[in-house]
Amino acid sequence: MKITGPIWALGAMSGTSLDGVDAALLRTDGETITSFGHSEYRSYSEDERASIAAALGQWQDGVDVPSAAETVETVHAALLSRLMVADAQQVPTLIGFHGQTLAHDPDNQRTHQIGDGALLAELLQCPVVWDFRSADVQLGGQGAPLAPFFHFACAKYLSLKTPTVFLNLGGVGNVTYVDPSYNIPEANGALLAFDTGPANAPINDLMQARLGQPYDKDGALAAKGSANAQIVEKFLSHAYFHKMPPKSLDRDDFVQLSAQVEQLTDADAAATLSECCAASVARAMEHFPKKPERILVCGGGRRNPHIMARLATLTRVQIDNIDDHGLDGDMLEAQAFAYLAVRVARGLATSCPSTTGVGANVGGGTISHP
Repeated sequence: MKITGPIWALGAMSGTSLDGVDAALLRTDGETITSFGHSEYRSYSEDERASIAAALGQWQDGVDVPSAAETVETVHAALLSRLMVADAQQVPTLIGFHGQTLAHDPDNQRTHQIGDGALLAELLQCPVVWDFRSADVQLGGQGAPLAPFFHFACAKYLSLKTPTVFLNLGGVGNVTYVDPSYNIPEANGALLAFDTGPANAPINDLMQARLGQPYDKDGALAAKGSANAQIVEKFLSHAYFHKMPPKSLDRDDFVQLSAQVEQLTDADAAATLSECCAASVARAMEHFPKKPERILVCGGGRRNPHIMARLATLTRVQIDNIDDHGLDGDMLEAQAFAYLAVRVARGLATSCPSTTGVGANVGGGTISHP
């Protein structure tokens, strides 16, 4: 596919928190962001969420994988088809489809995202870029996080001049340290990215299991409780926090954390899990080349005042909701896969040693045409 200037691309993301699918249009040449377009969110129904949750941790031959894959494909097809015709001035030339991660084991060079991009290309009659992580993992990288190159473009779009951290609090937390004084994201020193630790996933699981609620709205339950210092201290002693970045996590790498709060009250359990989220971000700062001027928070966690307050206290850095800087904190990852899709189509890198630990700059992704 020959791309000589900015095009409209449509990106979609279904994250580890299993709340639903984000889809967003972006106009870009894969280097510079020209403009942001329409976006839409489609939540999973209880049955759809249960179908995907049943397959978590399973690889390609898992018994629950076909049903989960069908759910992911059906929901994405319906949502993407609406956005493709939402505006005659924003018709996408290309789609970036992340799929749904079920299992992630980069140490053994494997990762598993369900959803058939070739099928979506046929259904939507538009080229689809998908399977973004496999090439990175096969070349020794962590395969995650993949948004850092887009974060670099966002920093340029915002005309930032000093080191800034983008913090995504989804099911798992991840950070991108951006030094916008560099010209390209692949430059040595421009980026450092890695997963910080569990974020919303264990809190959401707790709320669903105990109270039948999808998440701790406004952090209200956590604010009523007290974090268990012993559990937090034990959490921070986990070997993961002593590993040098780049590094990444699977949604269930800290599954024991949920078991450790079982005997706590609802409020104390929520407070403890929230403290673990914030404390892991504070611990991540030890790896940054310089202290950042601010942390821009995106993902669902930015709407949790309790976690945002704990981040400010523990990091001693200015904590900003990324929405206050004119970006959409809900859609950043969907926009990232629109951006990465264009980079794949142009043969540009989508990850590099400082973002995933891969041995060399690599362009992941498979392009399927209708």
